[in-house]
Amino acid sequence: MHKLLSNRRTIFALVAPGLFLFLFMVCFPIIMSAYYGMTDWRGIGSYQFVGLDNYMKILFDDPVFWRSLMNALLLLAATLLLQHPIALLFSIFVTNAGRYEKLFRTIFFIPAVISIVVTSKMWVSVFHPNYGVLNKLLTAVGLESWKQDWLGDPNIAIWCVIFVIMWQGFGYALLLYYAGLQGIPKDLYEAAELDGAGRFKLYTKVVIPLLRPMVRVAVVIAVTACLKQMETIFLMTNGGPINTTQFVGNYLYKTAFTSSLYGYGNAISVIFVIVCLIITVVMNRAFKKDVGEF
Repeated sequence: MHKLLSNRRTIFALVAPGLFLFLFMVCFPIIMSAYYGMTDWRGIGSYQFVGLDNYMKILFDDPVFWRSLMNALLLLAATLLLQHPIALLFSIFVTNAGRYEKLFRTIFFIPAVISIVVTSKMWVSVFHPNYGVLNKLLTAVGLESWKQDWLGDPNIAIWCVIFVIMWQGFGYALLLYYAGLQGIPKDLYEAAELDGAGRFKLYTKVVIPLLRPMVRVAVVIAVTACLKQMETIFLMTNGGPINTTQFVGNYLYKTAFTSSLYGYGNAISVIFVIVCLIITVVMNRAFKKDVGEF
């Protein structure tokens, strides 16, 4: 086996299929997108080469692109600072729920298994200004002055969308931390308790440090999910009102396929890939320190 794997031709034969697929499915489309991003192509017919005009317009004269990118980063901040800490607390609660553990685990994971279409349309109905459940509930409890056009107000709509996305993804985050807690040996809990550690110190000094590998996985998944967010936006607001809930994926789709600015849409995709690569490098540096296994 060692002689076989030390043969260069054998190594190339084993690596070539995967390398070919990577070049064909990843590198080639990016190169073609970069090329079409330097044209004024509308998806069909002839086109002219415009150089870096599309890229320069996106970077310096396209507030919608920057707004959509900032919305993605805002969603990421809310996910990491709100959703994940709450998911960690609830995973601890579920782990210690005794005979009700399976019940709570199922309840909290239900939103994650519901179709995005169903979830989005359900929340659109909840937020409806006229017959929505939320406004009716506020009226019923005497808070009629709080009634809003939740998805029609530019100052509120983005927070409603972020809430829905976090609500649907909460089950996945909880499941990740729950799985991490299940992997911690029970002996460590007992040893910490014998040493006199209380509940707070047990989790802050023992459990959470041991969850660092799972935290790394959860953060990577959260970053990926927030950056590529599109379906919920498209179904709930389609980026409105006045692009205040726009995200890069939805903006790219509308630009390329609704407005038929295929060249400009490709330029957006290339710049977005570069942004994602930068974020990937930053994450790799942040997680550069190896985490011990147990």
